[in-house]
Amino acid sequence: GLATSARAPSLGAGARPFPLQGVTRLLLTRVPFFKEIIVSSFACGSCSWSNTEIQAAGRIQEQGVRYTLAVTSRQDMNREVVKTDCATTRIPELDFEIPAFTQKGVLTTIEGIIDRAVAGLEQDQPVRRATDEEVASKIDEFIGKLKQLKEVHSSFTFIIDDPSGNSFVENPHAPQKDEALVVAHYKRTPQQAAMLGLGAEEANETPADPVEDLRNEVLQFNTNCPECNAPANTNMKLVQIPHFKEVIIMATNCDSCGHRTNEVKSGGAIEPQGTRITLRITDPSDMTRDVLKSETCSVEIPELEFELGMGALGGKFTTLEGLLKDIKDLVERNPFSLGDSSAPSKMEKLQEFSRKLLDIIEGKTKAHFVMDDPAGNSYLQNVYAPEDDPELKVEHYERTFEQNEELGLNDMKTEGYETAAASER
Repeated sequence: GLATSARAPSLGAGARPFPLQGVTRLLLTRVPFFKEIIVSSFACGSCSWSNTEIQAAGRIQEQGVRYTLAVTSRQDMNREVVKTDCATTRIPELDFEIPAFTQKGVLTTIEGIIDRAVAGLEQDQPVRRATDEEVASKIDEFIGKLKQLKEVHSSFTFIIDDPSGNSFVENPHAPQKDEALVVAHYKRTPQQAAMLGLGAEEANETPADPVEDLRNEVLQFNTNCPECNAPANTNMKLVQIPHFKEVIIMATNCDSCGHRTNEVKSGGAIEPQGTRITLRITDPSDMTRDVLKSETCSVEIPELEFELGMGALGGKFTTLEGLLKDIKDLVERNPFSLGDSSAPSKMEKLQEFSRKLLDIIEGKTKAHFVMDDPAGNSYLQNVYAPEDDPELKVEHYERTFEQNEELGLNDMKTEGYETAAASER
């Protein structure tokens, strides 16, 4: 962490003639699924005034994110929440909403967000009671309803909608799937992009020339290191995977801090059907199989009751061993399960999961490895190609309406749009 001095706010009548000094502490930490945040905490030793807020240290994500949680117990009120200043919070049952940019970003719990809303409503109540008693009584009634929510006498829905993609709601069952929590990624509207200051950038984007042949050329463009933010170079290459399709591999090397990263994007269109690939891991040699995991692919290991949602880890072109090690690192680096604030039971559960996953990597345990990609752009190597692999099962299926909605296909019209546009005129 980093500590700096700052002036405390005025103490009002009877205060000393000069403002006193307080201490602001800054902590840069990494949280899975939305990169880095800066936690800042100010405290004044003279008047005991304190304030805590968070800011996103990483870039604005490519898509917005919406967390929908069904709160059914007191335990749900203790879930960790990262809420950025551009996120909107809603509780539909009370028709309650905290609009974007009305509060600073916070690292808190669901109960903490409700307490903060109650404190904000109660702040001006004495003035309201003196000027408009009817409005004040209605606000008192609403405050009572908010306080009742904390007792969870009945279930309610808690929604955080963040167009920047940098908010987060804890899954206390990690690494297992949380049935009460729904995470949806979406494409920002032009209004949301303008609110985040992205309108000008998106307007200046120009489509690439489809005629240019880039298959034999390595492109290089300037970027910034995601770790130290120093100038770095990103190399991009179009690669043909045998018995599959073309993909785009992007690799970034930072000369300043030595950080290296790579990402894979699909070089083709979304397939007509989704793909589900199931591999039965029976031998240590299975760890050397090539794996292409696209951004839209989810991963499941039924024996460990583990599921990795789409978007996590991004696109990867690696081996099965490399992907499993990335999953293990992702689980072990979760800051909500480390340090003094973590529950012992949660730490034991994650340590046991890491041990079981390591046994699979070392070939001590047999398991099934499942990749489900609604876009059909993921791949797991068939070592017997072109013959069938007895341990590998590839299924093609029709996507559901929800999967098409998440991929943005329901509103996409590729045939007859010119005629429809002409008739509308």
